[in-house]
Amino acid sequence: MGIDDLEQEEYFVARLWEAGAFLMGRNTYEAMAGYWPASVHPSAKAMNEIPKVVFSRTLKTADDWPETRIAGGDTAEEIAKLKAEPGKDLVAAGGTQFQHSLIKLGVVDEYRLWVLPAVTGKGAPLFPELAAAVRLRLVKCTTFSSSGILELCYVPADK
Repeated sequence: MGIDDLEQEEYFVARLWEAGAFLMGRNTYEAMAGYWPASVHPSAKAMNEIPKVVFSRTLKTADDWPETRIAGGDTAEEIAKLKAEPGKDLVAAGGTQFQHSLIKLGVVDEYRLWVLPAVTGKGAPLFPELAAAVRLRLVKCTTFSSSGILELCYVPADK
């Protein structure tokens, strides 16, 4: 569900340009690779030019979206390698299956949750069943007043 907000869109694009790499699972890659390369959306230039990493054990190539490579090994090990590389922050987005795997592995350093002023009454759970609660600490809240969209930035409370 999209809510038009130019301020929020500009903020989002600026955040994309700050990313060292955009991480995603196979399902998200397949959906996005079919859209972004030919898109004229304001985010398209950033989405096409920033480095992207697809976590998949089944994909062999990612040739249909520029600046994309495949990480096919153990997810925790691949994330550790990416974090060890010099550069900017990693941004993971997309499908809940990939997000849930990152949360369960404990590799998420920051949660950026977007709250839209709409209720749909459906969708996948944001957080999977976890062995123990992950306590979070709010470090930033960005409000987009024209639309009412919020970005809530949390870090694990123990970090």
